[in-house]
Amino acid sequence: MSKDAYLPGPRERTVRAASGKILDVPADWSLLPPGDAALTRRVKAAGDHFVVQEKKGRRMFSRGVWASTETIERIRGELEAERSTESYAKRRAADARRREKQQTEYVDDFQGAVLDYLCFHTRHAELGQKLATLVAAHATPVGSGTVARTKRIPIEQRAEAAVIAWMRHQTTAYDHMTIPRVKGKRREVRRMLARHSKELLDLYRTGNPVPSDCPLQQALAEMK
Repeated sequence: MSKDAYLPGPRERTVRAASGKILDVPADWSLLPPGDAALTRRVKAAGDHFVVQEKKGRRMFSRGVWASTETIERIRGELEAERSTESYAKRRAADARRREKQQTEYVDDFQGAVLDYLCFHTRHAELGQKLATLVAAHATPVGSGTVARTKRIPIEQRAEAAVIAWMRHQTTAYDHMTIPRVKGKRREVRRMLARHSKELLDLYRTGNPVPSDCPLQQALAEMK
């Protein structure tokens, strides 16, 4: 939770400050739900407000912004007027084209990084290309929340992590495992499966034949 955000309060129209203090929401305020970033940003900049966030698991979720009802409605009207203009429509279309171009370029770059990580022998080049295409398609969609979308680590590390994650779900029994609810156990299992996946990938980095019952070949064969 950010330093200027509040938790939902114990009663309707209340919020809880970081100090634990319960505050009543003014009678002439309304809760602006999340979803319209431009409206939220302008309402927050316009004056007093309560940003409400709630943590679930490791993630923080927005519950909206309490602010003056008059302010919210005024700014909403101003935005609707702006968004009805031809210049706004053209700007949105240009922005969409730019994002699409950036996404296409990133998918290509990411797929190349996956191929570099796989480094399959030429004998297995076709299989490596198919695997890289599938991993990139799964990992790169905007908003997917996968490791491929983070910028905290280099693309080479993102590519490796995406391959290992794909293989964990497609070539191992991970999705059907019953893992004890013991701290660190799931991480331990993932590390063990990652080690096995890397050993499997090493088979394709040589020119030697790979058994037809290889789980990677079987998984790729099922994905036409």
